[in-house]
Amino acid sequence: MTTSHLDISQFDHTPFYCEENVYMLCKKLGLIGMADADGSDLFAVFISNEKKQVPLWNQKASKRADGIILWDYHVICIQKKKEDYQRFFRIVHAPTFLQSFASDRRHMKNSNGNWIAPPPAHDPIVADDDGSLYNLDEYIRMNAVDAVTQLQDDTISAVFTHKYGVLISESQLEDFFSLLSG
Repeated sequence: MTTSHLDISQFDHTPFYCEENVYMLCKKLGLIGMADADGSDLFAVFISNEKKQVPLWNQKASKRADGIILWDYHVICIQKKKEDYQRFFRIVHAPTFLQSFASDRRHMKNSNGNWIAPPPAHDPIVADDDGSLYNLDEYIRMNAVDAVTQLQDDTISAVFTHKYGVLISESQLEDFFSLLSG
């Protein structure tokens, strides 16, 4: 895991006011040089639906242990990708992921063996299928040459059969999930 030198304490955040938080975030990112000065590389993204029920995870406002909350809407900020920051997505079907994933958390220790951040309370995850202790690198290894070039039936099939799923580009993400539900 890599982290930027961005100190989140320098950003204003008011719980339950996501639209204003994003507004202030867009302004601040431009001011501190993390985005174009005029914000032209940033987008405010409003998330909702006709029922005004949108489940989101890892939300501070949640009262549940898993962090899930049902919002009527939510707003996030997305920065347009820079050419040197192309995003890829590795899609792995959850049953396969639950059988195959392993992490002994070595990626969260510094060169002296000290924790970069405190680990979760549960035991490290050992792969059920082969007893592997660590394979996170296989999941996060994302090279453009490994991404599928066209979404086809075999791509959808691979997500259910390949241990490390399939690697797709950002432009294919919506189409991929549309094919799954079609």
